[in-house]
Amino acid sequence: MQIEELLPEELLETFRQRAVGYDRDNAFFTEDLADLQEIGYLRMLVPQAFGGLGFSLTQASAAQRRLAQAAPATALGVNMHHVVIGVAYTLYLRGVRSLDWVFDEAVAGEIFGFGISEAGNDSVLFDADSRAVPDGTGGYRVSGTKIFTSMSPAWTRLVIHAKSDAAENPVVFGFIDRAADGIEVRNDWNTMGMRASQSCTTKLHDVALPADRVATHAPVGPNADPFVFGIFGCFELLLASVYTGIGERAVTVAADVVTKRRSKAKDTTYANDPDIRWQIAEAAIVMDGAVLQLEKLVADLDTMGSVDAVDYGATWFLHFSGVKGRTTEAAKDAVELALRTSGGAQYFRGAEIERLYRDVVAGLYHPSDNESLHASYAKAVLGPIEE
Repeated sequence: MQIEELLPEELLETFRQRAVGYDRDNAFFTEDLADLQEIGYLRMLVPQAFGGLGFSLTQASAAQRRLAQAAPATALGVNMHHVVIGVAYTLYLRGVRSLDWVFDEAVAGEIFGFGISEAGNDSVLFDADSRAVPDGTGGYRVSGTKIFTSMSPAWTRLVIHAKSDAAENPVVFGFIDRAADGIEVRNDWNTMGMRASQSCTTKLHDVALPADRVATHAPVGPNADPFVFGIFGCFELLLASVYTGIGERAVTVAADVVTKRRSKAKDTTYANDPDIRWQIAEAAIVMDGAVLQLEKLVADLDTMGSVDAVDYGATWFLHFSGVKGRTTEAAKDAVELALRTSGGAQYFRGAEIERLYRDVVAGLYHPSDNESLHASYAKAVLGPIEE
């Protein structure tokens, strides 16, 4: 199936119109999610053998870019489901079948969420403040607070991590069920942008993580555990896809605005103004570079497990975070250039570029942020800081 068939223009326009109301009302994208489920969008990374669409990560990335051009917050929210399916996908490419059950549950209609971020934990994936206490059967009881839990009204399975007292590999990753006792979802999402994602705080009070839902045990700090690798790679690349889509849409909207908006003084459209033309061209150039580097790394990850596999070794993580950092900054720059060239009408609430501007800023806060990105590259280039 072609991406344009999965997400036809008529459906995207419906999403685009709904996005205005979701943003205004700070409401979850309930109708969008129902439509996406109906067309099989939440099964696109599930292999065809399991009843999915059998998309590659390259195709999924392109689909997320396309969806983000209509409804950024919807794309960001559903992105977290795709990240989890993407982890199972990367393991599948490696020949590891331990998460095949994720494919089955996705086909059955389960919606996966992502509960990793914690306030004050700048190690993010590589450490945890949440606590995991062994239950004596191979599972754990987990307590802690997760923030930015996208699709809070809808997820039915949540990937979490927590830290045990084990001497080795103390960071536990696994899946909890929405029906489990002790899960508290707070109605606290009221943000500047990405409002429809409803990424509310999730409190875990002695929640059961069954033994058969423990995904892996990992050490503290960056590591090559296949599950951790899959989360990091899919999170960064699919996140980059969403923000790249926002930047691409900003160029399209700005071009449309200036071809219709006329200068009274020059008696022509602003599309003929050399300064306007330069700025919109700059936005297009910036986004062209973002698209090319994103497509390259996603395609490289798709080769995993094949005879043509691309292996960056220890620098995979640098590349993942680097692409996320560069694409989100490129998208932010493109949206700002679009806002500069489109006139005061786009400054008003309800204007599309105004909303894109608020949505794109959220990219600054997702891991890896600029501080983490530069620290990682400085360590790779200069070595660790001398004590």
